[in-house]
Amino acid sequence: MGNSLGGKKKIAKVMKVDGTTFKLKPPVQAVSVLRDHPGYNLLDADDVTRLGVRAMPLEPDTSLKPGKLYFLVELPRVPNQRAPRRAWSGALQVSAKERLESLRLTRRSLSDLSLATQSPSVEAEEAKDGTVRLKMRLPKAQVEKLMQESKDAAEAAQKIMQLCAASDGATPSASPEPTTPTVKVGRKEKRTRFVAMPNEIIA
Repeated sequence: MGNSLGGKKKIAKVMKVDGTTFKLKPPVQAVSVLRDHPGYNLLDADDVTRLGVRAMPLEPDTSLKPGKLYFLVELPRVPNQRAPRRAWSGALQVSAKERLESLRLTRRSLSDLSLATQSPSVEAEEAKDGTVRLKMRLPKAQVEKLMQESKDAAEAAQKIMQLCAASDGATPSASPEPTTPTVKVGRKEKRTRFVAMPNEIIA
């Protein structure tokens, strides 16, 4: 019985993916196994248990040790590389939930950046009857913020006008007072009318 146990320790065992095994008697190198199985790699069973998918294939000139188990597997080929790179091994430890959260934060940052770069604009259009029509374009986030900070719609409208005037290069007054327009003789008075344009508020 002792001779039987001693004989097993002197033999290296190679196992395939389908569970079949064959034995090799050292001294023997990995190339002896790979020569009969092109496209396959030989992995140390201890490395697979300890490192998992990060286990490195054995080099062809590696000597197989007696009493050890080796796995014969077919690994995807990487161009100009005999072994998988360790650079992507850390990514395998990141869970799908963490990757999804990182993607969500990235998209949120890009969305905040796009809102910050948007600026209000004012377009003036004069009608045939002398009426001046103003089109105000404001980011939706700014409109919602102004509505929350204002007591009523009138105050919100005043803040919106001041914001548009500031972006257009004017210097709005903190407390504007109504003034009487001066009309020159022989010239037609131009009237300014504000028309609600709900579709002009853009996100």
